[in-house]
Amino acid sequence: MRIIKATLDHLDLLTPLFVEYREFFGEQPYPDTSRRFLEKRLKRDESVIYLALADDDANRLLGFCQLYPSFSSLSLKRVWILNDIYVAGSARRMLVADHLMREARKMARKTNAVRMRVSTSRSNEVAKRTYESMGFRKDAEFENYILPLQPE
Repeated sequence: MRIIKATLDHLDLLTPLFVEYREFFGEQPYPDTSRRFLEKRLKRDESVIYLALADDDANRLLGFCQLYPSFSSLSLKRVWILNDIYVAGSARRMLVADHLMREARKMARKTNAVRMRVSTSRSNEVAKRTYESMGFRKDAEFENYILPLQPE
């Protein structure tokens, strides 16, 4: 498998798997809106997306991960948020997620980031084991909260 950084040229390849990822988590597919969302992130350099491609077919996408930049005011350094990671059903158990996360970690180090963050549902044991095997630790210092914002 090859891991590459996505560009606008990869939108046609990425969008169907991104839509599948959204559906996997119970969202409506919205393929056109999903494509525009990805296009904006890439055009504006608002995220970094890595693609895992099959060795035997450069047009077969095995998985992807998307990272968003953030910053730590306390350490005065960059933080990367591993916001999305998904492996196609046919590519599971091929260590695709491990390869994607290794590339993400390499990029984070190159950008002098202080850390990468990831979150998953409490019940996603497979993801938790994968993250821990890659060196992620459960945050024992901070509790995370969210503030849902509804349109007014």
